[in-house]
Amino acid sequence: MLSTSLKSVLHYFRYFPLWSALTALRWRAFDLRSRGLGTTFGILMRWFPPARRRFAREAKRIYPEMNRSARTALGQNMGRNMGRTLFEIYHDAEFQTQHHKFRVSGPGLAALKEAHAAGKGAIIVSGHFGQWEAIRAVIKMHGLESGAVYRPQKNSHYERRILAGIEAGGKPIFATGRVGTKALVRHVRDGGIVSILLDEKYSEGVRLPFLGLDALTSLSAAQLALKYDLPMIPAYGIRIRDGNAFNVEFEAPIPHTDSTTMTRAFNDSLSARIKADPEQWYWMLRRWDGS
Repeated sequence: MLSTSLKSVLHYFRYFPLWSALTALRWRAFDLRSRGLGTTFGILMRWFPPARRRFAREAKRIYPEMNRSARTALGQNMGRNMGRTLFEIYHDAEFQTQHHKFRVSGPGLAALKEAHAAGKGAIIVSGHFGQWEAIRAVIKMHGLESGAVYRPQKNSHYERRILAGIEAGGKPIFATGRVGTKALVRHVRDGGIVSILLDEKYSEGVRLPFLGLDALTSLSAAQLALKYDLPMIPAYGIRIRDGNAFNVEFEAPIPHTDSTTMTRAFNDSLSARIKADPEQWYWMLRRWDGS
């Protein structure tokens, strides 16, 4: 009982800085609040040593020749983008209604609609790049709804807010783990749409190239697509202009071959996006640990 209470207090103090930043900005317009939290995260990435070191370790793997000044700038810009992304997820109910921000392109959206019209499910695959919730916002704009896979958080205060935001973007939400996986399978088998971020390390996965280095990668999305004959569609919500607008691009479905080949095709797709705009990817995932 005491240990549970102490843990709750510790979680609160860890959550307090984020709560303070959100509260301090709450009377401002949506875009100004988003930019404000982005600025805060950018400062954190530049001046908070643990965050700066963690970013530098990952960035050096891919850009070993990048000088310190350029790497610091990249980390700070990534922080700005991720602060804005977090703010938008926290306020996803409002974010989803801002249709004027979304420019849509690519053949994958038509493929998604065709699958839905035929009574089939679909799998949208993306990564922690740009604003991935913009993808589900566009799907809603077109009269559909996508569930999502969610990794439960240890901090109960953060968990409540972030989960509420993700649920506002579309349901159902599937927690990682055996129970969530079974529910996800039923959902897509019965014609549902689900969005999955495939750029996190998966300890039981296979080693596949990602940004040129082998990384443990889950094959589950491709395996589901093959088993139930579903389109597997890469999609990205790319920040443009001042960061308050998005190009939401739905690429063509990945051809059905085998799960390894299909997953590698997705890794190549996301890698190309990151190389073109590295500050929009969340470099703090420890993507190559254990590989």
